[in-house]
Amino acid sequence: MPPHLSADRPAPQPPERDTVDALINRTRRLRGDVDAVRGDTGLIDEDDAQMRWQRALCDLAVHHLDDLGAHLGQLKEGLLPEIAAQFGSGAARTTDREAPGEEPAGSLIGRVGSAEWNLLTDEVSWSEELFQIFGRSTEAGALSLDDLPSFLLPEDQPLLTALVTDCLVDGKPIDGEFRILRADGQTRTLHMMGEPVLDTDGCTASMWAVLRDVSALRRSQQVVRRTHDSARRQQHIASTERRMAVELQEAVLPPWRSSLRLPEQGPGALDIAAHYLPSESSALIGGGWYDAMELPDGRTLLTVGDLTGHGIQATSAMAVILGALRGMAVAGIEPGALMGHLNQLLETSIQPALGSAVCCRFDPATRTLDWAQAGHPAPLLFRNGAGRPLPPPDGVLLGAASGVTYEQDEAHLLPGDVLVLHTDGLARDNNNDHRGLRPGTEALLGLAPRFAGARTAQDCVRAVIEEFGGAERLDDACVLIARIGA
Repeated sequence: MPPHLSADRPAPQPPERDTVDALINRTRRLRGDVDAVRGDTGLIDEDDAQMRWQRALCDLAVHHLDDLGAHLGQLKEGLLPEIAAQFGSGAARTTDREAPGEEPAGSLIGRVGSAEWNLLTDEVSWSEELFQIFGRSTEAGALSLDDLPSFLLPEDQPLLTALVTDCLVDGKPIDGEFRILRADGQTRTLHMMGEPVLDTDGCTASMWAVLRDVSALRRSQQVVRRTHDSARRQQHIASTERRMAVELQEAVLPPWRSSLRLPEQGPGALDIAAHYLPSESSALIGGGWYDAMELPDGRTLLTVGDLTGHGIQATSAMAVILGALRGMAVAGIEPGALMGHLNQLLETSIQPALGSAVCCRFDPATRTLDWAQAGHPAPLLFRNGAGRPLPPPDGVLLGAASGVTYEQDEAHLLPGDVLVLHTDGLARDNNNDHRGLRPGTEALLGLAPRFAGARTAQDCVRAVIEEFGGAERLDDACVLIARIGA
């Protein structure tokens, strides 16, 4: 039924058919493009809120385009089944996403209906489509304005009453939504638009309305809202966890950011510098650590390690491990035995994890390095412009096995030697190089000439940063460099 403000005023003429045809064709093409994008996102990770939100946005866009196509089809020919079928064929591929018993999202039939209530004769005229929307047979007859609210959900009935009253009494146009409960138990959301029809005296003679079933559209909008809210919550949680992980890491790792001299007095002191290199994704804060401290007997502890996992769980476990390591080193426990205790600690932890570590104890009086490792890259020793890994004593990953004994080895260092401790995360490539070395070791050994010309440990760290700082890494990395003094 065409909209009109007065019973004796002719309805405006529709646009030219060629113009509408062009709009329909453009809408079809756009609908196909959006459908193709939705098909590309068909296989998504249901645990990924961002992906679910993107899929929901595509579904919502499809519903909007279906509605646009429906209106253009009406504008062209009216509610004719053959036109509805012609346009609906392009959208029939999405019928699997409709609720049971609903018409296809792209179909005109059953989605838009019209009605007129004559106030002078009490006659009610409903289109076929409106009967389908309400799930009501034509034999049962159309609903009067008095009976119509009884089909609405109780909480929506006052809205419809207010809309009809404003239309009939004050001449206001109708524009609102409400939900109906059909006889088959289905709930549908309807969008109602209408106006009063005035007689020659300016009195309300009847009321006409167009009712559109927007149930599928509203469901898509709800999915978009829910998935978007879920994505925002997950993003907030991830941001909060990352901030906590960073704060915990900064609180646990040594506060010194430049070179450190240990011990502060006497010959054979170590010039120490270290650096933490984040992964290519700043969201990944791992369980890596570096540490150096002077022990009560005058010796110096050097350690580097890494725990599996990322986020607050990994950094909190790292804090426990590093605290235990410091305590045992201060108590005078040898590096090999210390690794055994750390292995037992990880094995019995409430949150099991695997870790690798290297622990060194340097005696400045004798320049002797006692050390042990647990599945970790061996320290690299640079001397006279050349570098090599120290032969590693036996030691499996921390937390990998029970009752493991960790061997301890000894190395004698000379003034000017450079000792490099690092984690595996320096290089992106997880494969060993052609000499059987761990990832990043080959590149580190290539820095030997620069280490030989360096005046401080901090200069050596700068060379490492220049070599690895711009590289993409799958994991974070730590490096600690000690230069043996005269």
